[in-house]
Amino acid sequence: MFRSLRIRNYRMFAAGGAVSNVGTWLQRTAQDWLVLELTHGSAAALGMATALQFLPMLIFGLFGGVLADRYPKRPLLIVAQSLMAGLALTIGVLTMTGAAQVWHVYVMAFTLGLISCVEVPTRQAFVVEMVGRRDLSNAIGLNSSIFNLARVIGPAVAGVLIYVLGGTGPLFLINALTFAAVISSLVFMRKSELHTVEPVPRAKGQLREGLRYVLRREELLMPILLIAFVSMFSQSFSMSIALMAREVFEAGASSFGLASSMFAVGALGGALLAARRARPSRRLLMFGAIGFGLFQVATGLAPFYPVYLLLLIPTGVALITVNTAANAGVQLATSPDMRGRVMGIYMLVFTGGAPLGAPLVGWLSELGGPRAGVMLSGVLVLVGTGLAVLLTRLIGARFARPLPATA
Repeated sequence: MFRSLRIRNYRMFAAGGAVSNVGTWLQRTAQDWLVLELTHGSAAALGMATALQFLPMLIFGLFGGVLADRYPKRPLLIVAQSLMAGLALTIGVLTMTGAAQVWHVYVMAFTLGLISCVEVPTRQAFVVEMVGRRDLSNAIGLNSSIFNLARVIGPAVAGVLIYVLGGTGPLFLINALTFAAVISSLVFMRKSELHTVEPVPRAKGQLREGLRYVLRREELLMPILLIAFVSMFSQSFSMSIALMAREVFEAGASSFGLASSMFAVGALGGALLAARRARPSRRLLMFGAIGFGLFQVATGLAPFYPVYLLLLIPTGVALITVNTAANAGVQLATSPDMRGRVMGIYMLVFTGGAPLGAPLVGWLSELGGPRAGVMLSGVLVLVGTGLAVLLTRLIGARFARPLPATA
């Protein structure tokens, strides 16, 4: 389960990422709570902030993947992480001085999304350079475990800190400091031990080449289409948790953090199970997507807060199962010189659905209440899973190679 940690470069990166991810979840929780405070509990405003953070990926995500193939990945990551630290510091100072307004949060979220267009596909493609193909699936599972362990710790600590420190400002400043851990891990890596892929020379048509590459391979097309539909509503699920906790169960900041952590407990369990698999199956991918849709509906029907908290655990297991299975399957099926562009496409659909899904969930929650928004999101995930299968067959009939039996 932990075999990738024997590799020094990955061990350093994982340790730095663990610290930085806790800070990221402190900031995500603080951002949601800050928007609700500034707008007096507006679901639509919270949906807008979430949408703006993912909108750049929808517009520019493919170009970020091209840059990930075109330039050395480690220096690119150092620059991107430094810029993100600067953003956290800026919004922290604004909040601490009482000058923060909701449009400041919108601008920060959008700018963070712009940087992520390059940082995310580069980071995803960099994993194989640290561990090699043999341990890639394990490293992806461990990365997900670290991310979700931070999701367990971060929101719970954030809820307590907001209460103890009297506001969200200090959490943004703490996040800015945590970036030093991951930046240091990148700076002090042993370059001689990296499985470095030569950057692809700049040329015309590289973006179109990446798109054609995916369309002609059903082992890539299927998980990418499925993630496109699932992530449209999974990316806004933290927003749904905030609405359910605050508006339905009338929970305070600390209880909201507990709900986010319960969801992350399930996600962590799913990620650790994923780290044990050598290669994910297509059946596992489908079961994860269907399970996430069904458990979303169940959480919307929860009659009491303790029941809601318990249902968040299998919801997290299902979501992380589909995410890790899709990510590992796509990377293992991609050639090294195309990995940046393919991961750019993958991350485009993974995060790019939020500008559509988050406002829709917010609007549905405004009209019919948070319960209706969550349940309808689950139904739409189930519908999207069926559409992914149908579209793969339709596109595959024209462009793609047959799916291998183990894909």
